[in-house]
Amino acid sequence: MSVYSKIEVSAPGSTMLMGEHAVLFGEPALACAVAARLTVTLLPRADRQVLIDSALGQYSGSLDTLAPMPELAFVLAVIERYRASLSRGFQLTIQSGFSHTVGLGSSAAVTAATTAAMAAYSGQSTAPEVLFETALAAVHQVQNGRGSGTDLAASIYGGVIGYDMAPAGVRPLPGLPPIVLYYSGYKMKTPDVLALVERKAERHPELYTGLYHLMGQTCRQAEQAVRDQDWSALGELMNIYQGLMDALGVCDATLAQMIHRLRAEPGVQGAKISGSGLGDCVLALGVVESDMPWDVIPVSVAATGVEIHYETN
Repeated sequence: MSVYSKIEVSAPGSTMLMGEHAVLFGEPALACAVAARLTVTLLPRADRQVLIDSALGQYSGSLDTLAPMPELAFVLAVIERYRASLSRGFQLTIQSGFSHTVGLGSSAAVTAATTAAMAAYSGQSTAPEVLFETALAAVHQVQNGRGSGTDLAASIYGGVIGYDMAPAGVRPLPGLPPIVLYYSGYKMKTPDVLALVERKAERHPELYTGLYHLMGQTCRQAEQAVRDQDWSALGELMNIYQGLMDALGVCDATLAQMIHRLRAEPGVQGAKISGSGLGDCVLALGVVESDMPWDVIPVSVAATGVEIHYETN
């Protein structure tokens, strides 16, 4: 058990650079951590009580019987995985520097931060690869085996990462590309978008298989562009990937307008949907000098992933 009087863990949000949809079909993805962080603070208790204070809800229970609470499903799934190693309870306070309504991977960030806090409290390894394995298992528990883990890997490792889903593999990459996100003002839930694409794919299975393969080829070249820190090439590949997203049927009129207006900016090298599509965010690579009529999410790539700080009496 931990000898610390306080454990504070922060984890960055994340965004997809490339690999949406195709990562679920064995192709690589490219993602990055962003400089908007979520913090989990753990205070040990002398009893077996578990108290959680979060904007999503308040929780009170016991290590002996963790009652379910959908709003905190990811947090409780992580605690469940460390419960056997804990002799005392604790209080968790969760504070987020960004809203869960925009696509910055808030669920992944809270899962990553909680996993690191519980690993530290139970005296277990906080190595990134260990945290990732445990956190991904918790996500799959909550989501019935679904979830690529790309955003989770970005939150834990930080910076830009290349990622393969099966078997899970994380490749930290050098360089911090200049990015900016714009929120469309609405979003469709990712499972609903995936279901819509699946129905389309059933009518043209060979074409969709080909699209996913092209997406994978594009993402591999984009990963090399990041390694070379060739942002011009990365921007070109983002535009190509966006064309493939459009072919999947996940780009609507609003997103298309946003993308083409951003591409018209002299300082923008590429623009595409970030996420599953049919709403949420558009990602631009470069600098946007003009005022745009959408909510800007001022982000930069975060060089560090999960950070753990300890206090002793």
